[in-house]
Amino acid sequence: MIRLLDLARPFTGLIDPEEAHRLALNALKLFPSVTVGRDDPRLAVSAFGLDFPNPLGIAAGFDKNADVPDAVLGLGFGFAEIGTVTPKPQAGNPRPRLFRLPSSEGVINRLGFNNGGFASAHTRLAARSRRPGIVGVNVGANKDSKDRAADYVKGIKTFADVAHYFVVNISSPNTPGLRDLQAAEALDDLLARVLEARDKAAEKYGKKPVFLKISPDLSLDELDDVVKTAMRRAVDALVISNTTLSRPALLRDPHAKESGGLSGKPLFSLSTFMLKETYRRVGKELPLVGVGGVDSAEAAWAKITAGATLVQLYTGLVYKGFGLVSKIKSGLRRRLDRHGFKSILDAVGTEAR
Repeated sequence: MIRLLDLARPFTGLIDPEEAHRLALNALKLFPSVTVGRDDPRLAVSAFGLDFPNPLGIAAGFDKNADVPDAVLGLGFGFAEIGTVTPKPQAGNPRPRLFRLPSSEGVINRLGFNNGGFASAHTRLAARSRRPGIVGVNVGANKDSKDRAADYVKGIKTFADVAHYFVVNISSPNTPGLRDLQAAEALDDLLARVLEARDKAAEKYGKKPVFLKISPDLSLDELDDVVKTAMRRAVDALVISNTTLSRPALLRDPHAKESGGLSGKPLFSLSTFMLKETYRRVGKELPLVGVGGVDSAEAAWAKITAGATLVQLYTGLVYKGFGLVSKIKSGLRRRLDRHGFKSILDAVGTEAR
């Protein structure tokens, strides 16, 4: 099935990006039971009380509404993340709002948290709750919300019975004012409320890890504030990073000046720099998830050695296909052999120290 989807990839490049995404989801719905075999135990990661068979996860944005988490896991990912979901269904921004940058293998999106809302996503996750595999829920706030922190709290309460972990997404550039929640005072209040809700839900459903997803466009002073607040409030991990509003000087694609968040290969350097800077601040005290421009084993290894305990990808699949997952895992195994590491965790942060 992976091979069939990858053979179709050149043709999907000829159609509207959102339509291509819809077709990919529909294809996965037809093949929900695919498995790719057991992973090398050296790739296993134990963190936050969870056991991941390998460190690769699909990033939020691919499966916004929890339509295909089991099919994603069947492709060989070590975990799947659904969302971003918001309390109420949301149409998102007007089309066109998704643009491929083929010559640089990037994507610009200004989707605006388009999703079907908490209720429908919860119904789907509840239906698969007894199946194996780690599935996280990426939570956001509605654009018209009067109390955005309350939206995140509601997300914790809604999905506490079905999520293996949560991601608090306050760094999307496509919801006006959302990134303001990264400021120290607002972030402290948000995390206090979210973690209180998590701890209360833990009495019934067990304690679920809470991750905070941040922007690559923070200054280093702003990063200092985020790290201090996150560590003081004892979040379980930081996800670095979301898409960027910046545009590398060498970006020459026709759509390069479209507004929205840039992902894919052009994001790799900036997101990895921010990952390494964060690791230098937190060391082994706070696990990190590396996202942004992962499209090869080399890129995934760079994230890990820069400080990432787990790695996520999405845009790389647009250009490399679903076979990319097994290629990355094979490349990681070769690098473990080359460097003499017994476990992928032995490599975490070795270049950042």
